[in-house]
Amino acid sequence: MPLIPVSGRDHTWAALTPATAYVFGVETGEETRVVQRYWGPRPPVAALCQLTGLPPGGITTGFLDPADAGELLPVDGGRRWGVPSLQAVYPGGVRSVELHFEEAVRGENELDLVLRDHDYGLRVGLHMRVFDDCDVIERWVSLTNESGQAVRLRRADSGSWVIPEQAGFRYTGVAGGWARETHPHHGELPIGETTFTSRTGTTSHKANPWIMIGDATETTGRVWSVALAWSGSWRLTAQRRPEGDVTVSAGFGHEGLSWPLAPGATLRTPPALGLHTDGGHGAASRAWHDYARRHVLPTPAEERPVLYNSWEATWFDVTEEGQLDLARRAAALGVELFVVDDGWFGRRTDDTRGLGDWWPDPDRFPRGLGRLFAGVRELGMLAGLWVEPEMVNPDSDLYRKHPDWVLHYPERRRDTMRNQLVLNFARDDVRAWALGWLDHLVREYDLAYLKWDMNRSFSQAGWAEGGDLLWIEHTRGVYAIMDELRRRHPRLRIESCSGGGGRIDFGVLRRTDQVWTSDNTDARDRQPIQQGFSYLYPASAMSCWVTDSPNPITGREVPLRYRFHVAMAGTLGIGGDLTRWSAEELEEARRLVAGYKAVRPVIQHGVLHRLDGTPGSTASAVQYTLGDRVVVLAYNPYTPDRRPPRRLRLAGLDPDAVYEDADGARLHGATLMHHGLVLPTWHHAGGDYRSEMVVLRRT
Repeated sequence: MPLIPVSGRDHTWAALTPATAYVFGVETGEETRVVQRYWGPRPPVAALCQLTGLPPGGITTGFLDPADAGELLPVDGGRRWGVPSLQAVYPGGVRSVELHFEEAVRGENELDLVLRDHDYGLRVGLHMRVFDDCDVIERWVSLTNESGQAVRLRRADSGSWVIPEQAGFRYTGVAGGWARETHPHHGELPIGETTFTSRTGTTSHKANPWIMIGDATETTGRVWSVALAWSGSWRLTAQRRPEGDVTVSAGFGHEGLSWPLAPGATLRTPPALGLHTDGGHGAASRAWHDYARRHVLPTPAEERPVLYNSWEATWFDVTEEGQLDLARRAAALGVELFVVDDGWFGRRTDDTRGLGDWWPDPDRFPRGLGRLFAGVRELGMLAGLWVEPEMVNPDSDLYRKHPDWVLHYPERRRDTMRNQLVLNFARDDVRAWALGWLDHLVREYDLAYLKWDMNRSFSQAGWAEGGDLLWIEHTRGVYAIMDELRRRHPRLRIESCSGGGGRIDFGVLRRTDQVWTSDNTDARDRQPIQQGFSYLYPASAMSCWVTDSPNPITGREVPLRYRFHVAMAGTLGIGGDLTRWSAEELEEARRLVAGYKAVRPVIQHGVLHRLDGTPGSTASAVQYTLGDRVVVLAYNPYTPDRRPPRRLRLAGLDPDAVYEDADGARLHGATLMHHGLVLPTWHHAGGDYRSEMVVLRRT
C-alpha cells in the first residue's frame, strides 16, 4: 500500500513510491503544524519510525521559530516569518490563520488531511496522491469557506516542499523569452528567496514552473524536483535560510492578486509535484518522462504522425489550390498529417482582422473547407487546422457584436498586442460560443488535429463579475473546452501553442498530445531550447519542424540534413515552402522522413540520455533506447570547435550484450559505454553543421 501509517507515531504517514519515501505528520499543541520529516530513498518499512523523531534544525529565538520551515502548508500567521503558502484575510482585516487538525481520510493511493480555522470557518484540505509505478508525488490544497462572510485569499499555493540538507544547493531551471524558450540555467541557490513566476496569464516564454535542486551533475548526484501542473500565471519560490533550511512553495497566481472566497465556496489548487531521484539531472528527467507517459499524456502509447504545417510557406495567402499543391508535395515526402495554419477564416488577409470570425473565408473558400480536406485525405494524410479561440481582433464581427467579452476595465484603455485582445474564457457565454464553433469545425470537416494557439499575454485583465478569479477561471475554461472536445471527438488530437513555447506544462499536457516548442525553427537555436524542454517533458510531446534556409526568423543558413536531424529529436514536422525546394532537397527530405519513421518509436517512447557537449555550441549528442533498439543523434555545428570529444560514449546499455550497427559492426555494450564510438561528425576536421544518426540493435 503506497500510503501507510508509521508504526508508533500518531497521525504520521509515509508515502511510499517504488524508490522513495516521503514521511510527514501532524503536530498538535498550541497550534497545529503538518510537517515533513523525511524525503529521500526508500528505507525498510521497519525503519520508518526512526525518521519521525528527528528534531527540526535551528534554535528558537525571539526572531526565529525553525519549525515553520518544515511545514507542508506554512500559513501567514503565528510565529512564522518565512514564505507563506497560504495567506488569508478574514473580516475585519485579520490576517493570522490558526489551523487545527480534525481528521485524516486515507485511501490506498490518496490521503486527505482536514484542518479548520474554527473562529473564521475556513476549512483547509491537504491532499496527497502517490503511485505504484513511478516516484512522483502529487499534492494539492482545497479551501472552503464555511462561514457566513467572505474571506479573501492573497496566496493559495499547492504546498511547500522541504529539500533535505546536503553539501550544496545547486538549482537547475529554464528561462528565456520568445524564440529562445527553455534555455537551461544552473547556479548555487542564494541565501534568501528566489522566485520564478509568470504574470502573463499563461505559463510564459520567460520561465517554466519547475525547479531541480541538488549537488548533482548530468549523471551523478541526488536531485529533488518540484513542478506545478498549471497553465496560467504562477509563482514558485525557493527559500534558502542562513540557518540552512531550503524549501520550495509553488502555486497559481502572482503577487498583487487576491481571490474572494464567498460563503460556501471552495477553491481547489492545481497539483504541485515532487520527485526525488539519484543519478543526476538525467535520471530526474527520465523519471519525469515516465510520469508524463503513465499519468499525464492522454495518448502516450501513440506514435505522433509526421506533419506538415503551411504557415511559413503561405503566411496569410491561404487558398484552396495553394494548400492542395503543398499537400501533394508533402504527401510525396511521406507526411501523414497536413495542417492548414492561420489565414483560412473570416477576412483574415493579415493579422489586423478576422480573429473571432471562425468560418471559412467566403472569397477564398466559397464552398467551405470540405474539398480541401477531402483532397488531403485522398492523398493519405490526416487533416488538421490552426485555431486561436482565446483571441479576437477589434476589426471582426465578433468584437463588434460582443465588445464586453474581452478582458477589460470600464473607462480604461484596451491595449492590443499583435492587433488582438483576449477573450474572457471565465465567462459561461464565451466558453459556450467557443465550444460551439470548435465542435462544428471538427465535426463538419472530420478533423483529426487542432493546433490551439494563444498569441498574446493578458493586459487590463478586468472582469466585473469575478475580479481576480479571472486569472484562475480563464485557464480552467480553456481546460474545460479541450476536455469536452476530446470527449465528443475521441479521435481528435490537440497541439498546444502560445506564440511558440508560451504554454508548456503538465496542466495543458493532460489534455493535449504535443506542444509547439518555439516559433524559432532555426536548427542551431533549437538545440538548447530542446535540451531545456527535455529536462521535464518527453520527446513525443515536443513538436519540431524543418523549415527553410535561410531561416525566416534568424536568417541563418543551415544544411537540410542538420535541420532534419535536430527536428528528429522529437515529433517531426515540416514547415518550409516546398514549392521552393529543389528536386535534390525533396529527395533528401523523403529519405530522411523514411529514416525517422523507421526509428520513431525509439525516439518518441524511448529512454533519453543527454550525452556530451553543449547543444548548439559544441559537438553534442542525444541517445534514445527502447527495448533492444538504440538511436543516437549526433551534432557538430561549428568548425572552430577543434577539440570536441573524440569519442562518443553511450549510456544505459547492457554491458554484456552485443550491439550491431547498420553496417554489421558489432560491439559490446561495455565497449560502447566506456570506450565509445568514433564519429565523423565529431572529428576535429570538417565543415560546419555536421550531423548523423546512429542506429544500433542488441543482438
